[in-house]
Amino acid sequence: MEGDRVAGRPVLSSLPVLLLLQLLMLRAAALHPDELFPHGESWGDQLLQEGDDESSAVVKLANPLHFYEARFSNLYVGTNGIISTQDFPRETQYVDYDFPTDFPAIAPFLADIDTSHGRGRVLYREDTSPAVLGLAARYVRAGFPRSARFTPTHAFLATWEQVGAYEEVKRGALPSGELNTFQAVLASDGSDSYALFLYPANGLQFLGTRPKESYNVQLQLPARVGFCRGEADDLKSEGPYFSLTSTEQSVKNLYQLSNLGIPGVWAFHIGSTSPLDNVRPAAVGDLSAAHSSVPLGRSFSHATALESDYNEDNLDYYDVNEEEAEYLPGEPEEALNGHSSIDVSFQSKVDTKPLEGRISPPDSDLSSPLHPTPTYWPFYPETESSTLDPHTKEGTSLGEVGGPDLKGQVEPWDERETRSPAPPEVDRDSLAPSWETPPPYPENGSIQPYPDGGPVPSEMDVPPAHPEEEIVLRSYPASDHTTPLSRGTYEVGLEDNIGSNTEVFTYNAANKETCEHNHRQCSRHAFCTDYATGFCCHCQSKFYGNGKHCLPEGAPHRVNGKVSGHLHVGHTPVHFTDVDLHAYIVGNDGRAYTAISHIPQPAAQALLPLTPIGGLFGWLFALEKPGSENGFSLAGAAFTHDMEVTFYPGEETVRITQTAEGLDPENYLSIKTNIQGQVPYVPANFTAHISPYKELYHYSDSTVTSTSSRDYSLTFGAINQTWSYRIHQNITYQVCRHAPRHPSFPTTQQLNVDRVFALYNDEERVLRFAVTNQIGPVKEDSDPTPVNPCYDGSHMCDTTARCHPGTGVDYTCECASGYQGDGRNCVDENECATGFHRCGPNSVCINLPGSYRCECRSGYEFADDRHTCIYVDECSENRCHPAATCYNTPGSFSCRCQPGYYGDGFQCIPDSTSSLTPCEQQQRHAQAQYAYPGARFHIPQCDEQGNFLPLQCHGSTGFCWCVDPDGHEVPGTQTPPGSTPPHCGPSPEPTQRPPTICERWRENLLEHYGGTPRDDQYVPQCDDLGHFIPLQCHGKSDFCWCVDKDGREVQGTRSQPGTTPACIPTVAPPMVRPTPRPDVTPPSVGTFLLYTQGQQIGYLPLNGTRLQKDAAKTLLSLHGSIIVGIDYDCRERMVYWTDVAGRTISRAGLELGAEPETIVNSGLISPEGLAIDHIRRTMYWTDSVLDKIESALLDGSERKVLFYTDLVNPRAIAVDPIRGNLYWTDWNREAPKIETSSLDGENRRILINTDIGLPNGLTFDPFSKLLCWADAGTKKLECTLPDGTGRRVIQNNLKYPFSIVSYADHFYHTDWRRDGVVSVNKHSGQFTDEYLPEQRSHLYGITAVYPYCPTGRK
Repeated sequence: MEGDRVAGRPVLSSLPVLLLLQLLMLRAAALHPDELFPHGESWGDQLLQEGDDESSAVVKLANPLHFYEARFSNLYVGTNGIISTQDFPRETQYVDYDFPTDFPAIAPFLADIDTSHGRGRVLYREDTSPAVLGLAARYVRAGFPRSARFTPTHAFLATWEQVGAYEEVKRGALPSGELNTFQAVLASDGSDSYALFLYPANGLQFLGTRPKESYNVQLQLPARVGFCRGEADDLKSEGPYFSLTSTEQSVKNLYQLSNLGIPGVWAFHIGSTSPLDNVRPAAVGDLSAAHSSVPLGRSFSHATALESDYNEDNLDYYDVNEEEAEYLPGEPEEALNGHSSIDVSFQSKVDTKPLEGRISPPDSDLSSPLHPTPTYWPFYPETESSTLDPHTKEGTSLGEVGGPDLKGQVEPWDERETRSPAPPEVDRDSLAPSWETPPPYPENGSIQPYPDGGPVPSEMDVPPAHPEEEIVLRSYPASDHTTPLSRGTYEVGLEDNIGSNTEVFTYNAANKETCEHNHRQCSRHAFCTDYATGFCCHCQSKFYGNGKHCLPEGAPHRVNGKVSGHLHVGHTPVHFTDVDLHAYIVGNDGRAYTAISHIPQPAAQALLPLTPIGGLFGWLFALEKPGSENGFSLAGAAFTHDMEVTFYPGEETVRITQTAEGLDPENYLSIKTNIQGQVPYVPANFTAHISPYKELYHYSDSTVTSTSSRDYSLTFGAINQTWSYRIHQNITYQVCRHAPRHPSFPTTQQLNVDRVFALYNDEERVLRFAVTNQIGPVKEDSDPTPVNPCYDGSHMCDTTARCHPGTGVDYTCECASGYQGDGRNCVDENECATGFHRCGPNSVCINLPGSYRCECRSGYEFADDRHTCIYVDECSENRCHPAATCYNTPGSFSCRCQPGYYGDGFQCIPDSTSSLTPCEQQQRHAQAQYAYPGARFHIPQCDEQGNFLPLQCHGSTGFCWCVDPDGHEVPGTQTPPGSTPPHCGPSPEPTQRPPTICERWRENLLEHYGGTPRDDQYVPQCDDLGHFIPLQCHGKSDFCWCVDKDGREVQGTRSQPGTTPACIPTVAPPMVRPTPRPDVTPPSVGTFLLYTQGQQIGYLPLNGTRLQKDAAKTLLSLHGSIIVGIDYDCRERMVYWTDVAGRTISRAGLELGAEPETIVNSGLISPEGLAIDHIRRTMYWTDSVLDKIESALLDGSERKVLFYTDLVNPRAIAVDPIRGNLYWTDWNREAPKIETSSLDGENRRILINTDIGLPNGLTFDPFSKLLCWADAGTKKLECTLPDGTGRRVIQNNLKYPFSIVSYADHFYHTDWRRDGVVSVNKHSGQFTDEYLPEQRSHLYGITAVYPYCPTGRK
């Protein structure tokens, strides 16, 4: 069979050995086209159909091929310089994208190639001929000396010969003459597979192609060369990949350089039955790169390599991957994730220091791009001096390796040359990497390392392996670290819904409570989130509580309340009612002080042992250890605490009920306490002592229970008596059942109570309790591990500061919200004095410790937001007589009887002597009002008979409206100043159009016929618009003919009786747009995302923070647009967007049928980022072509240029309306940066300009007070405080983010690699979900739509 396959082919002949040595060691010339592997139809090649995006039929391999860890029997060859193990998607899904692809790919030159009209051809075949296999074997052995015994059994060849780049067809323009030739050869021996990429001299005449979606902007994407395994099914991991090129210069170097020793030839180990976590390039051939300019006795140094001469163009914003920053392949996250990138354009500075523990020749440069061996990479001794066969472990020298013979024969080197000295035996174990560094090539090829490059946790720290697709619930503490993931494990965040069955649970969305109508039930320091069955409140960052009640972390808290009791002290009854209770809690160390005044004796003395009265506040505000939550975090400020205390030995029983009733305007907790029962008598002057104790609290759905026993001693002088009591506690509160349950919250927690103190002062008549509390997991007493001071309260932070634990016993202090200082000394921030408050006009700001409150002035009342004071219109309450006019004034109103009546305005009696009409009476009365200063009354206009004129206009304001005969305004007729007044009165007769020729002719003939024609008389037939009907007939006869649009007979169409001619309409029908009507399909209630995709605005609802992908739909479709930036005005429920195709900014309401309104249509070229300030009613946008940042009111008026200098490519923009700050990104290739200024353009400054690449997306979170950005260059999602401090990485493995928005505890960003919306958990940094629209094209801007305006905080 093999003989048949070889028959008829040209035979490869031999080359002299000296020529072979020149090829391998001294070669200066590039690969000649004739030196490619033999190809053509005479060699049995199949020919790929010509075209722009063609794919071969499946090639079923006779012998499977190993690619990475898997075996494949099928291959596909594509027009676009790529081979895959599966059929290709549409080219728009991968050709213009960054590498890697979503599917398995072997890419010798991935670009938009077009072989239409005979521009080249693509050939491919499977081959088992000895000549081809022998040549492939010699190439592989030369590049991988330790594989000297590699003998392939089959090969697959694909050749792209004289192929051209895709070009748009332009009239009169000839196609480009730039054509490329390159080849890929895959060789396998059944256990190992290798790939050879060959690029002959002058074979790469174009180095990239232009994206089809570049929107008429001249740009070019460099070709992508490399390998990728394809992506996993979820977002948790990205398959391993290897990338060789990223710039045009690196593409050009493909035929000028080599990793094999022959310019234009590249070799890679791509698959094996042994573990191979990523493609390994050949590591021998840098000999030819210098073209004999480097002495033979030393290895090639990259410092003398061809310098990169590629000057990247200022590529446009709307291209896909051309803007990605280049990074050396030595970054820990790439190595550990199985991602490698070798840029053959070289770096100018290279560390030539040999790596510790590695074998390297003198002066070698192992850290160069052609030798990617940083310290965390495995060592493969594929050098000139030593090789090691991975299977036999036998050492070989390079002298034992045969070189490629382009004519089929080669003599062994050992017969013609002196063999190199045998290398010393190498202990393979000594070459293995130490476990002190992260293990190279992790087994799944996708483990995400810790951002600091530190080691992956040891086996004890790594979660156990799980079966494929098993869902593991885990709770990670918020940190900067990214949690490693294991293969087949899908991790679900705490907010995730798991296993919801829509067939079992159905909800009526029309009846559920939503944030739109109920968000005011949340604390002003919380955000409201809609879930499938209702809404829940969640505290903002740096606040804690149950969402309906939130308090600042680290700040002191206060409690006010009343205590009542009906007690028997011994046998003495004691009653007291509503005595005062006050408590003060130091939140950052768990101290709680309680004082109850004016409890009568002997009850006050008898209550000394009952520390649980104040102990409630200890549990409520206890210092939280990691993974634990105190009572306020769960119950907030609304709960009931029931206690039953039984004293021993007397078995007296007392019941205490404490009811929390919320927070007052100053954030003080309000509580009522009732004490009933019997307590033992405690003699005067005795003191009570309670030792430190521990209590276990058991948690169920909405109940907390605890049972414990406690000893106490009563002392006076030398007297010391010990007593005890048993206490049962039950705490009930309401939980929000709509949100997913917290899966990792412990069912039992331990409260540690220290420094217990009880004292009664008879002079002050005050009973005092003091406790220090910590809540955490149940632990034994002996724990020698040092505790961080933040967790035991031993820190030195101010009492109004938060303690942030570090490593070991290190910690930092940060002043609580509402305070300022260095954390060790904090003072109250007077929001009223600094202006950092939200009290609106006509209100008074009152400063409070750590906060403030707003009070309305006289005559005003709060609006729904509890910040804005609105005018109280007493006239709307109809307090005046119906025949009187009400005049509203600030804080008051007055009533005056109308003309024709008399009285005080509250009672008006008709004046029978008046002969004026109602219009005249009101006219005279209004004229009299002008005597009052500042009056602006409307003076009615009357006709000669004294009746109201139908049209009334205000003389001062210019408004006009229609009135009925009684002078009452007709609703909906008012027009603003400067516009056309409304038409009032009877509707005018419709305007008649002039008669057409057909109608005039018909009318004349009918008049000629006397009005009624005979059956044989002709009368023109006209349609409703007056046009000639194409078919005309003589009266009622069968003689018919066709006419043109002017009524002239069309020759040859006259018919005989019994037949009717077929006439074609000559008048074009009314134009109907083929696109849908551009109006809004209204979204449902609740919180949702809006994203832009080409000419559409998409709607994606949220259930909590989960994406409701099944309910996604198109909100608005705008034909011919490219919508990029988008934002939302929560005040008027309007969505705003920028259109780079129409060069406009537009808006539309979210009600049914709302139509777009263009508000800015001049002076724009490429409007991109857009931000709305809903408080100041202002919008801000960037223009990346004009290099401007501008602002205008929301109707487009008062437009102003804020910045037009020091901008290169302004892109994203965000606004903080609370603090009045503006933020924007500039993806200037030379100096990318994030800047900030005030909203009026003052105090401009650079915020971030280090370690950023392409900051595409930017968002300001009003709740957490963080500025966050998504960078398509560094692939990171990062956040910082508004002043640029506190920078931290949330996620460092993004793909190609474009825009980002923050909502609740998640980020949502659009991604050009996924063509979808991706969600990221803020705290863990984990990817939690993604939505991929059915229409796969680029998504641009994204914004979150709240059912209410988020308040944020200063």
